[in-house]
Amino acid sequence: MEMRSLPRHGTLFGPLIQGYESWQAPKEMIDATWRAPLHKVVISKWLLEIAKELGCQDTVCIPNAVDHQRYRVTKPIEGRRPQVGMLFSLSQIKGSIDGIKALTITREEYPDLKAVLFGTPHRPAWIPSWIEYHENPPQELIVNQIYNNSSVFLSSSWAEGFALPPAEAAACGCAIVATDSGGIRDFVEDGVTGLLSAAKTPTALAGNLCRVLKNENLRVQLAKACNGVVARFSWEQNTDRLYQHIIKVLNVGQPGMEQVQVQSYLDAV
Repeated sequence: MEMRSLPRHGTLFGPLIQGYESWQAPKEMIDATWRAPLHKVVISKWLLEIAKELGCQDTVCIPNAVDHQRYRVTKPIEGRRPQVGMLFSLSQIKGSIDGIKALTITREEYPDLKAVLFGTPHRPAWIPSWIEYHENPPQELIVNQIYNNSSVFLSSSWAEGFALPPAEAAACGCAIVATDSGGIRDFVEDGVTGLLSAAKTPTALAGNLCRVLKNENLRVQLAKACNGVVARFSWEQNTDRLYQHIIKVLNVGQPGMEQVQVQSYLDAV
């Protein structure tokens, strides 16, 4: 962890914390890093709860933002065909195998189901041939052909600091069916703005997929509700939150000095 300070104030700022990555190092080491005497920013309420449990009082939550000029509804939420979008990753923590199992189970009940996956890896040979896959697609394709063409977006991660792809998909009108990966709770409440199930349970994911695919009114209701929630995550709001956080940390007290001192900090880092 790199510690950066503003020489004039001696104030230490930690990195942007985007996850509790206990699978990458011993838990004791991760916790000790979190407890370092730094002013920390986390990207979800779930991570803020972890910070509080660890006794990190110098922590503020600034959730991820969504670019609403790019990620927006261009095709009506009502009447979308039974298509499920999903981000694919070879990282075990992303639970992509669970997601594909859930899709396979769901297709037994809905033979006409279309599944569209996208990701950075080459397409593995074991992905079923009926699943469409896009390797490293441009954002325009993701927005227009996947997010806006899909009625549902599936997220099967075991843990996520925020879960940005589902938020982007919700901004484009998808109903969200996901595992309770932590950070996703900032915009998905089970039964209200999406459907959540425990991680590592493909059958439960499939059950929720079938539930929204067979109930058009529920799908539309969930999609619109989540779309309204993610509309609050804007870059303008985040910029203001970060600016106010820096001012608070630097303890600016002299009128007219805010711009100078904040800019001094930004120049220093």
